[in-house]
Amino acid sequence: MEKPKKNVLWFDEIGIEDVPLVGGKNASLGEMTKAVVPLGVNVPFGFATTAEAYFYFLATTGLDKKIEETLKDLDVHDLKQLSIKGKEARDLILNSQLPQDLQQDILVAYKKLSERYVLAGSAYVDTDVAVRSSATAEDLPGASFAGQQETFLNIVGPENVLLAVKKCFASLFTDRAIVYRQEMGFSHTKVGLSAGIQKMVRSDLGASGVMFSCDTESGFGDVVLINASYGLGENVVQGRVEPDQYYVFETTLKTGFKPVIEKKVGTKLVKMVYTANPKLPVKNIATTKKERESFVLNNEEILTYAKWSMIIEDHYKKSMDMEWAKDGRDGKLYIVQARPETVQSRKDLKVLENYVIDPTSLKLHGASKINLTVLIKGMSVGSKIGSGKVNKILSVKDIGEFKKGEVLVTKATDPDWVPAMKKAKAIVTDSGGMTCHASIVSRELGIPCIVGTKSRGSSSTTTIKTGMEITVDATNGIIYEGVIDDLITAPRPAEAGPGFAVETFPVTGTKIYMNLGDPDLANRYSLLPSDGIGLMREEFIWTTFIHEHPMYLIEINQSDRVVNVLSEGFRKVAQAMAPRPVVLRFSDFKSSEYRDLKGGERYEPSEPSSLLGWRGASRYYDPKYIEAFRLELRAVRKAREEYGFKNLNVMIPFCRTVEEAGKVTSLMAEEGLRRGPDFKVWLMAEIPSNIILADQFNRYVDGYSIGSNDLTMLILGCDRDNDSVSGLFDERSLAVKRAIKHLIDVAHSDGKTVSICGQAPSVYPDFTEFLVRSGIDSISVNPDAVKSTKHWVAQIEQRIILEKATGRGVAENSEYTW
Repeated sequence: MEKPKKNVLWFDEIGIEDVPLVGGKNASLGEMTKAVVPLGVNVPFGFATTAEAYFYFLATTGLDKKIEETLKDLDVHDLKQLSIKGKEARDLILNSQLPQDLQQDILVAYKKLSERYVLAGSAYVDTDVAVRSSATAEDLPGASFAGQQETFLNIVGPENVLLAVKKCFASLFTDRAIVYRQEMGFSHTKVGLSAGIQKMVRSDLGASGVMFSCDTESGFGDVVLINASYGLGENVVQGRVEPDQYYVFETTLKTGFKPVIEKKVGTKLVKMVYTANPKLPVKNIATTKKERESFVLNNEEILTYAKWSMIIEDHYKKSMDMEWAKDGRDGKLYIVQARPETVQSRKDLKVLENYVIDPTSLKLHGASKINLTVLIKGMSVGSKIGSGKVNKILSVKDIGEFKKGEVLVTKATDPDWVPAMKKAKAIVTDSGGMTCHASIVSRELGIPCIVGTKSRGSSSTTTIKTGMEITVDATNGIIYEGVIDDLITAPRPAEAGPGFAVETFPVTGTKIYMNLGDPDLANRYSLLPSDGIGLMREEFIWTTFIHEHPMYLIEINQSDRVVNVLSEGFRKVAQAMAPRPVVLRFSDFKSSEYRDLKGGERYEPSEPSSLLGWRGASRYYDPKYIEAFRLELRAVRKAREEYGFKNLNVMIPFCRTVEEAGKVTSLMAEEGLRRGPDFKVWLMAEIPSNIILADQFNRYVDGYSIGSNDLTMLILGCDRDNDSVSGLFDERSLAVKRAIKHLIDVAHSDGKTVSICGQAPSVYPDFTEFLVRSGIDSISVNPDAVKSTKHWVAQIEQRIILEKATGRGVAENSEYTW
């Protein structure tokens, strides 16, 4: 083979188009050096050997033919044979000499790099570098596995750099890389390897981690996810620690409103540092109590990384997976790698997965009845469910014993585990976070995974035994004892494959909104084809995150906590759905439910019928509760004005009189919340007076949302939860339909909108048709009914259009009008 045109290229000489020349990792480093470093992103400088130099090395030493012969007829599913053959190929490279001209070019470049980092007035010293492998088939969208080749850190001195380069070349033949190429259809000797020699960031003295420009679970794109731990980043990548987790919302950075950061401190039990022992260059040491309880990055550093993520994502025009490091010597921040995110970025949002455990299809082996026992809980990765027999493997040396279709249970995984992971039905690990190796690979493989069980209590490797049959429910982060044979209940096209429903969603004139309680589910549900949130239930935030009665919290001077927690919940939902509208229903606990909150017994009456008692609007202006309601209003204003989410609107529940509507809206105005083009106030239409006096309520609201459950009970005078009369409860009653039709007509006469957020449209298709034909503006249903309602409403609307076009329309039913 002829000598290459160039053995070495500097980062500022290469770009993303040079993947065939320097591999994906180094091409990206070059691209960032030229494109984003000028925009303020810090990327350590360096150079790369070319793929041509690698092929030149193989050809001049005859290694290409020797390696082909070694790997000929290799069965990668035979893990013992794979281990033997892989070591033979690596040894062939390590025992060979690099061509003299290649050695010389590397050493000259290394000297120039060292000179670049010599402090002014100081004598020359060899600089410390990271030597990174970059394969020409690596880090490509649709063809990327985490860590196929090796990286060697803290390399100092010419001879050590040459040895590290040769080790990089050899790492092209690790067991995991061999399996990867065969699975992806790449020839073993046609894939080139480039070694990147990059100035070292001493994160062993500082911190490091990974960062994604999207939510790795839901695919929600308007967020930056950062994981952080002390020391070298290997512990975060390999899942050996539970790192800090930070979410930064991009919209709040772009718009100039208060930046939003969600922070969760990780346990970070150990950190990886360097040693003076060349045979054991790194080791894990215990973190201090202060380090475990503190956040690794401060807010300014978090926001710096978030801004860099947005710059990098904007340049590449796709979601990105980045590694970062903080140098402990001077506190400077750096991005050390960036590659396309390979799971969410290539998802077709019209392909939705819906995995549920259906009690009617549970089959426990050897059990006579359905009885799932929870073994342990952890952090969910993805939203799938898998079951099978456990094979607990504690050392990578033993992965040859792992069989296809088993559930892998281990402490943590790294790239050496990939051959076994590809065979697994599901994966469970003791440690790790949402961006650890097990999480990333399981997402790419499309298998259920639960990580970090140790941080949730007892560890999986002590609780779960080899041979046990378990179910890994990654939708809820729960591991059950027992095997579920049939996981999927939703109908699906046969061609879609197990668990998938492939759908295209029509545009409808009637908007399809969604009901939501848990703000933490907003990102996931934002991908559903809804037009917004028609009912956000505030009560969920109280019972899940606050727990105390609002007046009790005011008494103990924790008003700010109420405002902050509520506004955070409102913000999460508004952020996830933006720019689609979100309608928040103000608190609508009954007195009996308020009494269940801490301190509630001191402020709540004992009412014989709390359903018809002190609830909804009647509380808000009452001297005994008015200050608590003001906290809700301040939380709404904070979400809208500090965070900038002007898509957040509100709804007044259980408002008995027109005078009450006036009092509540006046209170809102006092707190800076006035109706206008970008702020709508709705009324929950659930009392007959709301219907009868709609023409007067119209003065105070922009629209209505029908609460069909309470409205039906109050029109028919029957409690749906009372077995004696529940049979009479029916939202399809003519009395209820007349009330709804009247409300729509009267509201529309004043330019007001009407929605419905009760259960009836989800349950009764004929009731949905009645609503659409009556001219309702929107229908709000639970998330699991969004898709079906969207399709059904589209069919109704098409039928109405056809009827009008042919003159064969259905005559208006006079039964529905007063």
